[in-house]
Amino acid sequence: MQIFTRAGLDGAFRISHVIVAVMWMGLLWFFNFVQVPAFAEMEPAARNAAMDKITWRALWWFRWAAAATVFFGLLLMGAGGFKAGDAYSSDYWMHTASGPTLLIGILFGFTMFANVWLVIWPAQQIAIGNARNLLAGGEADPNAAAAARRGAMASRQNMIFSLPLLVFMVGAGHFYNSGESFGGYITSGKAMTYLLIGIVILVVLELNALGLISGRGNGGLNVIYETHKNAMITGFGLIVFFYVLAEILLRV
Repeated sequence: MQIFTRAGLDGAFRISHVIVAVMWMGLLWFFNFVQVPAFAEMEPAARNAAMDKITWRALWWFRWAAAATVFFGLLLMGAGGFKAGDAYSSDYWMHTASGPTLLIGILFGFTMFANVWLVIWPAQQIAIGNARNLLAGGEADPNAAAAARRGAMASRQNMIFSLPLLVFMVGAGHFYNSGESFGGYITSGKAMTYLLIGIVILVVLELNALGLISGRGNGGLNVIYETHKNAMITGFGLIVFFYVLAEILLRV
């Protein structure tokens, strides 16, 4: 059967990767575009009830969609599915425009996955537990506000990463490999420069999301997290920045 060939597995893993990634990104955007603004307008009792009945369910699908996205992505990489032909030669990673852009996208994705499981979910467990305790007539958890802020910053950072991530993932196969734009041979120095700049941006933004640069307040670089509009502007700004950088470094 064709499905058990390398090409068949490539297709199966690719489709699965896309489906669960759509679920992950959709829920991420739901939290940031819909839930957070709505919660800000709700009475505490209504907000607590929503967290008890809706948020915890959405978070179940959210975190397992993130895990499934990474799982099928790794299987896809193992099948050589990001590049037709000879799969992962050094020429692909360091001498084509697709290679370094895809690598940055992969690093963004792994960072987002880590944020989901190591920051957002633990923080939301505290927040949801507090909401349920208050609904039952108990006392508020003094750690709930700090946990909510910690999770919110990581979630907003994931939203920022998600926008250029999608451009990298789609562009690697449908834009940056185009013969009339970025499809020719580039030097490893240019590819490495592009990759390193992407890694620096990733590290700075992630450290900030973890509260290690601007703290947990509203000032400094944290302004990008204060509204979903600010996060969107930042994400689209990264798309423009990386495109201009690609024009400089990756176009033949």
